[in-house]
Amino acid sequence: MGERVAFIGLGVMGYHMAGHLASGGHDVTVYNRSRARAEQWVGEHQGKIADTPSAAADGATFVFACVGNDDDIRSVTVGASGAFEKMGANTVFVDHTTASAKVARELHAKAVEAGFHFVDAPVSGGEAGAVNGQLSVMCGGDEGPYSRAEPIIDCFAKICRRLGDSGAGQLTKMVNQICIAGLVQGLSEGLLFAEKSGLDIVDVVEVISQGAAGSWQMANRHQTMAKDEFEFGFAVQWMRKDLGICMDEAKQIDAPLPVTEIVDGYYADVQELGGNRWDTSSLIARLRNL
Repeated sequence: MGERVAFIGLGVMGYHMAGHLASGGHDVTVYNRSRARAEQWVGEHQGKIADTPSAAADGATFVFACVGNDDDIRSVTVGASGAFEKMGANTVFVDHTTASAKVARELHAKAVEAGFHFVDAPVSGGEAGAVNGQLSVMCGGDEGPYSRAEPIIDCFAKICRRLGDSGAGQLTKMVNQICIAGLVQGLSEGLLFAEKSGLDIVDVVEVISQGAAGSWQMANRHQTMAKDEFEFGFAVQWMRKDLGICMDEAKQIDAPLPVTEIVDGYYADVQELGGNRWDTSSLIARLRNL
């Protein structure tokens, strides 16, 4: 028997994640800032629309959210008509927003004080992972609430794991973004080098992707990078938001991120080219414009 759940935020990721919860047999109520998007979702899935985050959370055992940043998650939880107003005793709030560890710990403390639970659970896998229910979900929070939430998160997860106490999920997502940043720049340089050498990029990748150079980015982005196509995927503006979170945290824990800082600057250059909404693989466009 399914759970009564709420999902707040029907963006590129949340729309599909909420859909998998409905397909998994759960009773889903959705809230989105733009009601038209919520109406579209209800037209495709069985579920209900709430007018506010608090109305969505009212009566739900689990409340999920996937919004933009720290300010957004604060707004839908502790802001006016926020979900925390209606969270019942021992209910669980699962936050899939990529945000700071600071806000995760802050909201966890408020939840515990009020008698319910908070799990930070950012995701990786992009829109394709959300569509296919194959996201990697990295979680922080108390063991009991996490264990209760995990079977429901599995509706859209390829892997879901608790990495530690509150904030650990967000810290793990930072590791994820740090690794991606340097990797995409290296891939961009390699593909441009192949291009200028007169090699066929598809043939080159078919060979080198089977060895130590292989990566998800190489397998899924090399053909569009070769064609200079970037109007899809994870936007540069969101990657810069994420890298800013990484660099802020790094200063607090004295962890040098020299490559990440350089690549963040390169993404600023991409924005100057008009690529604010381009996929992160557009670093190769910057190289072509040097």
